[in-house]
Parts: sequence; structure tokens; C-alpha cells
Amino acid sequence: KLPSLGSPPPPVRKCPSAAGLPNRASAAARTSAPETRRGRTSSPEEAKMAEGARVRRRRGCRDRGGPEGGGGAGKMAAARRGGGSAMVLSSVPLQMLFYLSGMYYALYFLATLLMIVYKSQVFSYPPAYLALDLTLLFLMGILEGIRLHLGTRGNLTEAEGPLAASLALTVGTALLSAHFLLWQTLVLWADSALSAALLALHGLEAVLQVVAIAAFVR
Repeated sequence: KLPSLGSPPPPVRKCPSAAGLPNRASAAARTSAPETRRGRTSSPEEAKMAEGARVRRRRGCRDRGGPEGGGGAGKMAAARRGGGSAMVLSSVPLQMLFYLSGMYYALYFLATLLMIVYKSQVFSYPPAYLALDLTLLFLMGILEGIRLHLGTRGNLTEAEGPLAASLALTVGTALLSAHFLLWQTLVLWADSALSAALLALHGLEAVLQVVAIAAFVR
């Protein structure tokens, strides 16, 4: 006598596809056709029960990601893939230059102010030219602060308007630094070194600002 191996596993019921529903319906119609010819008709209750079973089968297919419910998931995946492909246009080198320029200008402002005071005490510095140099130095400080604020804001938010305004102010502050390099009343070697370094920073920033604005506009 063979040992009992247990009951066989229950059959797996597969979810009917959308294409198979019309074939089953036609098969059911062919099966019920002889019964109808023999004079046996289905009652309204049986028709409602059959329709409810078909609706439940369709809902089960959609819940399990069948052919009718797979389109929404595909669209959501495509949307996620499209949203992840956005490019960041902000310039990291330009942002680093803004930070470096802000720190350097604080040193430049203090050093130039101290040297103007020193030159007014040691050398013959006409009062009118002294007032002019001090006014231009403080004006340059105000413009530099506005320039760095607009440049940082425009670069981080990828807005060409504030960055273009910062570029115009960069040209203005570069002209003022050229004044302290070449045209102020008394120019020491320290003035030349500090103003030349500031001019180099402004020139490099202007180039990167033009590149960033071109990238934002496209």
C-alpha cells in the first residue's frame, strides 16, 4: 500500500486578460444557446449575478496591475523619469568667486582706508582729493555689497535678471578699482597690488557671469 502524499495543491486561478473576456463571453453564449433552444431561459437574478462576477473579475485585474490598470503605473513611472532629468544650471565656480570676492573686498576696504589715513598724515594730501578718494571708496563698498547680493541671488535661483544687474555693477566696481590703481592722488605699491588683485577677480567674475546668463536664457 502506497503512503498518502497529501491532497494536491489547489489550482491557481489566473486573472483573465482583457482580450480573453470577449472570447469567454462568446463561449458562454454558445454554451447557453442549446439550453435556450430547448426552452430554458435565464432569470433576471442570474443575469445580474453573472454581470457582478464579470465586474469583480475586472476589478481584480486592475487591483493586481492587469492590462487595464497598468497604464497608470506606466505613466507615473514615465513622469518620475522625466522629473529626474532636470539639469542644475547654477555655476559653482561663479558662486565660489562671489564668496572669495566678498572676503577679499572686506580686506581691501580696510587696507585702502588705512592707507588713505596714513598718506594723509605722512604726505601732503590735498583735502579735496582726500574727500574724493574717501567718497569713492565708500561708494565702491556699497556697490560691491549690492553686486554680490544680486549675483548670488541670480546664480542660485537661475534668474538672468539679477545676474545681469550684478554684471553691470561688476563693470562699475572694476572702474572704481582701476581709479585706485591708477588715478588716485597718491599710489603706493600696496595700492597697486591690492587693486590689481581686485581687478583680476572682477574680470574673472564678469566672464563667468556672461556664461551663466547665456546658460539661463537658453
